Amino acid sequence: MSKQRSDKPEIKPFAGPAGGWGSVRSLAEILPRERVTPDALLQLARQNKPHGFMCTSCAWPKPADHHPAEFCEEGAKATAWELTTLRTTPEFFAQHTLTELRDWKDYDLEQHGRLTHPLRYDAATDKYVACSWEEAFDAIGTALRPLDPKSVAFYSSGRTCLEASYMYGLMARMFGNQNLPDSSNMCHESTSVGLKAAIGVPVGTTRLKDFEACDAIFFFGQNVGSNAPRMLHDLRSARKRGVEIITFNPLRERGLERFTNPQSPIEMLTGGETQISTQYHQVKAGGDIAAMLGIAKFVIEWDDAALAVGDPPVLDHDFIAQHTHDFRAFADAARAAEWADIERESGLERSALEQAARVYAKAKAVLAIYGMGLTQHVKGVENVRMVVNLLLLRGNIGRPGAGPTPVRGHSNVQGQRTVGITEKTELVPVDRLKELYGFDPPTEKGLDTVETCRGVIDGSVKAVIGLGGNFLRAVPETAAMEEAWPRLDLSVQIATKLNRNHLFAGKITYLLPCLGRIEEDVQETGPQAVSTEDSTSCIHGSRGKSRPASPHLLSEPRIVAEIAKRILPPNPRVDWDNWVADYGRIRDAIEATYPAIFRGYNKRLFTPGGFWKGNKAAERVWQTPSGKAEFLAPTGLSATGFADAEGRFRLMTLRSNDQFNTTIYGYHDRFRGVKGTRDVLFINREDMAATGVSEGQIVALESDAGDGKLRRREGLIVTPYDIPRGCLGAYYPEANVLMPVEHHAEQSHVPAAKSVPVRIRI
Repeated sequence: MSKQRSDKPEIKPFAGPAGGWGSVRSLAEILPRERVTPDALLQLARQNKPHGFMCTSCAWPKPADHHPAEFCEEGAKATAWELTTLRTTPEFFAQHTLTELRDWKDYDLEQHGRLTHPLRYDAATDKYVACSWEEAFDAIGTALRPLDPKSVAFYSSGRTCLEASYMYGLMARMFGNQNLPDSSNMCHESTSVGLKAAIGVPVGTTRLKDFEACDAIFFFGQNVGSNAPRMLHDLRSARKRGVEIITFNPLRERGLERFTNPQSPIEMLTGGETQISTQYHQVKAGGDIAAMLGIAKFVIEWDDAALAVGDPPVLDHDFIAQHTHDFRAFADAARAAEWADIERESGLERSALEQAARVYAKAKAVLAIYGMGLTQHVKGVENVRMVVNLLLLRGNIGRPGAGPTPVRGHSNVQGQRTVGITEKTELVPVDRLKELYGFDPPTEKGLDTVETCRGVIDGSVKAVIGLGGNFLRAVPETAAMEEAWPRLDLSVQIATKLNRNHLFAGKITYLLPCLGRIEEDVQETGPQAVSTEDSTSCIHGSRGKSRPASPHLLSEPRIVAEIAKRILPPNPRVDWDNWVADYGRIRDAIEATYPAIFRGYNKRLFTPGGFWKGNKAAERVWQTPSGKAEFLAPTGLSATGFADAEGRFRLMTLRSNDQFNTTIYGYHDRFRGVKGTRDVLFINREDMAATGVSEGQIVALESDAGDGKLRRREGLIVTPYDIPRGCLGAYYPEANVLMPVEHHAEQSHVPAAKSVPVRIRI
């Protein structure tokens, strides 16, 4: 097994751009480490292309007019990670207890290779042992059937395809609950709640073509270089035609500064770069509401002054009058806001916000791109509403080149919601499900991620089924969750590789290996295709062609069907076996359930660039109670949900460019200059002096939530970094141990991982 962690970590600034030779060297390093065959290179040529496969990492759109290599550094790592020839077999588990494996790092667990056989946990030996698929399915059914449906949670990862997601959600509802926590609960649920309330749809309104029509882009809390690098091509093209990009982000992320296109021979040979951000404002963590209100205040007061002397207006008054509600309350709040408060809470000077406001005021079409830097705060929903407020002032929704553009994480996390993976009845056509399948779907709200964590800890959740992902590692309150997990009556994890969640067994535990998306999926009628939805609501077909890692793997739809057959009474309207035999029949069922979205689903499956599911807000049709887009006056200027205090810091959990969510590809965060370790505490030099710590010193962080519970993260290397005062950075998911389960966004319940109250302990 390969272990990358160095005994002597290197931490030094990185001078290069995003992309460029750094990306090439990174790929040259990971491909041999995963021991991939030449087939992996052939698969990379098919990645994110029509009739190819959709990347298993991020959800950035796939263009119809694709590049020769339509993958980024992170996407290529994800492909190599899945197509590795390394294997984790039953012989491996015969040599290691689960207790022993808990001392392994996340990287080392997954790096050992693909799972090859279905496994059952044997409590007597504390080991996994191989079992047959029939034994596993029968035992799962026997354990689930007697349980109160409300005590079972059906978690799913955002990588799961639309077909398996639809089956999974239907199975849960036919079982009797809507306990369907998923990846969205942990990242963009604030978007789903905020946009739905403001403009009537829970998703962004823009598409790739809007990058060609905008003349300004406002960027909030999203690290494009690590989390959606293919977007850099769109940002580069926008900059080449003079589009201004105004960035608000606490850290100076290299992908938002400069980019060398690895697919441009000229740039690679000459070292050419494109400057991405024309303005870069290092807002404090949790300070975006104040920053956006400052911009709005400038624009509104400029408009007041213009109208007073008969000059052309700054605001789009016709749009505001025809299409919006509650403008006056928001405008009054902006006028009343004090600049001293805005500067203190945002961490930015008034002149900096004026500079940004001038760009916004003169732009004809503005895209507002944002990520979890907005959504993962206590006031995350208000952050999203402030983005909408800003756009509405000048009619920047529902016209070319303009609108909110949330950047989703997992490759199908948005699509899962589209086909029913949600705990909320109002997002599911329950009457249509009843008509199609002859049962009474539950209408009581189900458990989201935070509520599932509460249930695991207090014992009200008795069983958790995990369709992919690393739930126990991704959620907050790590220590309490790991302590409580063994009390579950049943834990079932469907996965491709070993991860930390699998090392905590319930009373009955099964680990079920599945096919990856890149692998050929052959069923009764032949090779199958699946589908995903990207961040811009476009649906793409995906067909795997690589040889499966093991002959013992089953597909996700097959696994869901087999569990469903064992926990549900026979239903002549749901032929699970027929669906598995031909995934086109699952798509027919999805189309019958959501005819307005999936019309002609199978025929349009491999449309270049995907087929768009439509968006009423993009047509300026507002499906809100008022029938108009809603302004919202903020309730405060800070999104953190806690007050500043002497010695209390705002901790941001961060991803490196050598990971995707909980999957760690290596120990080299190239852009931040960190190599050989993830035990790092990023801190402002002035804060170092104020707290009496020195560079390289080993310290701990403790939660300062004020609830009397000790939450501690040990062994962090003090690392000076360009980060706003009062803010700290540490890597996710290792820092999750510091986050209380109740530290979450209001309304959406997204864990508030971008502003966790902590103190440094020496």
